[in-house]
Amino acid sequence: MTAEPGPATAWGIRRVWHEGDAVLLADPRLPVPARNELLASLGAGDDVEPGDALVVATSGTTGRPRGVVLTFGALLAAALASCARLDVDPERDCWLSILPLAHIGGLSVITRCHATRTRFTFDPADPAATLVSAVPTQLQRGDVDPRRFRRVLVGGSADWRAGERPDNVVHTYGMTETAGGLVYDGVPLDGVEVRVDPADGQIHVRGPMLLRCYRDGTDPKSPDGWLATGDAGRIDEKGRLHVDGRMGDVIVTGGEKVWPDAVERVVRRHPAVGDVAVAGRPDDEWGHRVVAFVVPADGAEPPTLDELRGIVKEALPAYAAPKQVVIVDSLPRTPIGKVRKSELTVDND
Repeated sequence: MTAEPGPATAWGIRRVWHEGDAVLLADPRLPVPARNELLASLGAGDDVEPGDALVVATSGTTGRPRGVVLTFGALLAAALASCARLDVDPERDCWLSILPLAHIGGLSVITRCHATRTRFTFDPADPAATLVSAVPTQLQRGDVDPRRFRRVLVGGSADWRAGERPDNVVHTYGMTETAGGLVYDGVPLDGVEVRVDPADGQIHVRGPMLLRCYRDGTDPKSPDGWLATGDAGRIDEKGRLHVDGRMGDVIVTGGEKVWPDAVERVVRRHPAVGDVAVAGRPDDEWGHRVVAFVVPADGAEPPTLDELRGIVKEALPAYAAPKQVVIVDSLPRTPIGKVRKSELTVDND
């Protein structure tokens, strides 16, 4: 199916399920050749196992997208755990769908509604909407006014300026392989276990909403059901999970580790910064240098390197401060708002 936004796709998913098949949705924004290539690589038309409900492409920020196979049991577990945490009442609540349906964030809204018989709408002006799932970019641009909803789920990086996060916003952590968010505001959903490997700091998760396998048949879970996420983090003394970022994104500069997410959160506090992505670039002296790619809030008055270094050094170790600032018009993003850092370049790359 093509994941055109709207009720036809949402109800089409349910129709395919009733016919006993699994659903693979292609992003309609992809050019036709790229869409056909994706569908072929994910085995569109090939057999699935009994109980398989969805084949979902990963975001592809770091490489070729993979097909994640999610069962009906996984989707039901994810939906029930999420709705229990949010205290969803099918009689009074209604989900607004504004995320692409070809990705797990958008699909999760529809699967929750089908599993709990909760209403949904695709009309941003619908006054009945009480719940919405969004990415930070949509809130930053003003696409969504969080004040009009009972709960707002926000995935991806928690890039909020200090003190600006509304109380009704829930930051979620999860991925395609976990059928969406399975940790809300640092607290695992019911039935979810989280641990951090003391050897390398990698986050591992276990629960009934994890994928069965990838489309090529490989199962990334350990024999006892744990999934290594590829993210690094820590669990604080209150049992809350804090995510540092993708392990492959860590910048080693002068022998010290710098997590881009932490630097980005600080840089966003500067009033002249509209958006930012931080990445490491090769450096003869430091091994890698910290580079801030900045979209200025006002193109006529971009922030200076000294200003950004100063604000970072107030909150983080000095080695985390950017050694270079690149002013850009926009940041390259995936359809669900993740920055494609591999496409960020500087003149001497």
